[in-house]
Order: sequence, then structure tokens, then C-alpha cells
Amino acid sequence: MSIFKKMHKAVTENEKYKKYYPIYEMVDTFLFSPLETSSGAPHVRDSIDLKRVMITVVFALIPCFYMAMWNTGYQANSALVAAGLQSGEGWRWSFMHAMGLAANPDSFGANIILGALYFFPIYIVCNIAGGFWETLFAIVRKHEINEGFLVTGSLIPLIVPPQIPLWQVALATSFGVVIGKEIFGGTGKNILNPALLARAFLFFAYPAHISGNSCWVAVDGYSGATPLALASGGGLQAVMAKYSWWDCFIGTIPGSLGETSTLACLIGGVVLIITGIASWRIMVSILAGAFTMAIIFNAVGSATNPMMAVSPLWHLVMGGLAFGTVYMATDPVSSSMTPKGQFYYGALIGVMIILIRTVNPAYPEGVMLAILFGNVFAPLIDHFVMRANIKRRMVRSV
Repeated sequence: MSIFKKMHKAVTENEKYKKYYPIYEMVDTFLFSPLETSSGAPHVRDSIDLKRVMITVVFALIPCFYMAMWNTGYQANSALVAAGLQSGEGWRWSFMHAMGLAANPDSFGANIILGALYFFPIYIVCNIAGGFWETLFAIVRKHEINEGFLVTGSLIPLIVPPQIPLWQVALATSFGVVIGKEIFGGTGKNILNPALLARAFLFFAYPAHISGNSCWVAVDGYSGATPLALASGGGLQAVMAKYSWWDCFIGTIPGSLGETSTLACLIGGVVLIITGIASWRIMVSILAGAFTMAIIFNAVGSATNPMMAVSPLWHLVMGGLAFGTVYMATDPVSSSMTPKGQFYYGALIGVMIILIRTVNPAYPEGVMLAILFGNVFAPLIDHFVMRANIKRRMVRSV
């Protein structure tokens, strides 16, 4: 028992020392008690919690939601008009006819409604499948259902083609949630991004529905190559013959539902940086790594590989680089956590994106694989950063 506890016990329980209680109280007040005390809970550092973090990320995804619906409808309507058709087939077009709408890429209503008819079924199926597994594991582990799937259930629908079969969405979501997160302990313990793992599952299990040129525009039998596919086959000239840099920046190009618009991703990125949810270090280092690697390939050049001549500015607006930089690579659980490590982590991803795009002829997009690669190395990066910091502190302490 400490001397202070002994003093307190003596002056409060022993009649002999009770007369010294006022002196003890004065000493305790001035020497051991703070002059000012907080009225609230001093251990609560911030009002933000997991739910607010997730809701903020979903809020930052709203521009991508809008572009997912509008651009999907725009691409489909443009393809139908180019083919001389008034409408397509299936229940979606039955609904469009009931609304009195025809294929018209100049109509905001026709674009947004048709796009919503493709987007929301994917979104609903994804969240039902993911919600089922979240609930099941919460029951087994006897804890409350957390908000961990709120973001994953919003990301997966944005990184798949509009015509992806719904049963594949349910299967991929189950794989991403169970294998990518729950078997590691649930939210906050996963080593890989569950949404990217779901897309990787689709890519390797069902490549016909998530690769090639026929899956990106929601019209059966229509072949609409993405800018990256065009660049891989014919270089930057092939891209510029069909799309301008501004088209790629705004997002009026074929691609996955929500990753085509660099502008929408930038708006979401600003929201995440201002609110402190995502790391600006990761975003900046990814862009710097990609930009530097693209410059190196431009300088080297190649007579047989047209991707080596694609300029850095075009790389930044094609494919899912902007979407992956803002929403995927910055996942606070699967990314590096040390400030210095985030620079190395982001640079690694940026370099790998351009490396895969340029060197791998079978797969012109490299964002998904590069971020998963970075997720695997994130703990190792943090380990070496912390060891280097400890070594420097030990030198200074000598």
C-alpha cells in the first residue's frame, strides 16, 4: 500500500488522526489534485466513430453513383441510336416504354433512368448478399452487426460492368466478405480490400463477363472498347481517334459502372481529405509513382508496344486509376498506417499500375492487381518504417 493510501486510511478511520483531516485535505487538493477538471469524458478524443466514417465515405461516393447511372444510360442509348434502333430488349426497356422513354442520349431522364435500372439491381443484390454474411457472422460471434459492409456494399457495384449477371455479383460479394474479411476476424482485421478481392474473383472465375470489349456497354452484341483497350491495341492515336482527353476526364467513356469519371473521383477525394478519412499521402504518392513510371516508359519507347508511348496525363484519366487511388488504395485497414509508410505504399501501387498496364499485353488495366499487391506489402512497409524510426531514436538517446 502506498504512503498516500496509508495517510488517507489513517485520517479517515483512526480517531487519533481525524483532527489532521483538514490539513490532509488541503495537501491533497494542492499537490495531487488538478486545479481544473473537465466536466465531460476526457478519454473521448473525437466524436467520429465507425458509423460516421462509413457514412462519410458513402457520401463521397455520391458523384460516382450519379455518373454510374447517367453514363451507363448514355453509353447504351448512344449505341442504340448509332445502330438505328429506338430501344433495346428486356424488362428494363419494357419499363422505359411504360415511362414513355425511347433511346435518346441527349435526354437526361432517359440516360439516368436506364442507368438506374442497371445499377440498382446490382447494388441491391450486393448488399443483400453481403448483409447476409455480416449478420450470420455477427450471430455466430455474438456481437452487434457493425457498419463495415456499408462501404464495401457501395464499392462493389461501381467496379463491375453494367451487364454482369446478378448471381455472379452475389457470389463475388460472398467471396469478398467471407474470404477477404470475416475469416480474418471481421471489420478492421482484413489484410486485403474486400471489394477488390470480389472483383479479382470475378476476373479470374468469370473473365468473359468482366473483360473484353462486349461487356462495358449495356447493349447485347455491341462491342465498345474502353480507352485502355484501344491504347493497348493501337496506341494513343487509336484512343484520340474516338475519345478526347476531356471525355476521359468527365467520364463519357465505356468502363465499369462508377470508375469512368476522373472528375467525380476528384470531388470524392476532396471530401475524404477534408474530413480526414483518407490519406492524402497515399493519393499523392500513387499519382507521383504512376506519373514517374509513365515518363520512364515514354523515354525508353518501343516499336512493338504502343502502351509505352501513352503519356502520363492520359494514364491518369483512363481506366480505374482515379477511382482506385481515391477509394480503394486509401482503405485505412488494408493500407499502410505509418505516415512515411503511406508514401512508400502509394508509390509502389502507382509504379505497379503503369508497369502492369504497359508490360502485360493480356491485361491493359493494372489498378486492381496493383492495389492488392500493395495491400500484401503494407504490413512489411510499416514494419521497416517503424524499425528505422526506433533505430534513429536509439542513436539520439546515446
